[in-house]
Amino acid sequence: MQPTNDVVLDRVRTDPQFKELVERRSSLGWILSVIMLVIYFGFILMIAYDKDLLARSLSGGATTIGIPIGLGVILSAFALTAIYVWRANSVFDDLTHRIVERAKQ
Repeated sequence: MQPTNDVVLDRVRTDPQFKELVERRSSLGWILSVIMLVIYFGFILMIAYDKDLLARSLSGGATTIGIPIGLGVILSAFALTAIYVWRANSVFDDLTHRIVERAKQ
């Protein structure tokens, strides 16, 4: 006979590996968020305090230094998201599956 959902949830909540999973996911989320905030606010501070640097032409044309830096900010958001997804799919999903299987027994 399968245990009820409430029993399974209680087993999951009290599982030490579940607490570890929550801590590791939260830690990774905070680290990646701080990295993104540093990148974003660093760019904003460059705009505020060194407009001349960002306005310089890359090769004498219309493209300025600020354009690739701005693209870098956007791409860093995608990269950090990809890091989180990769970590979630490779480590966190396996751990979650083991926790749930153990709780169903």
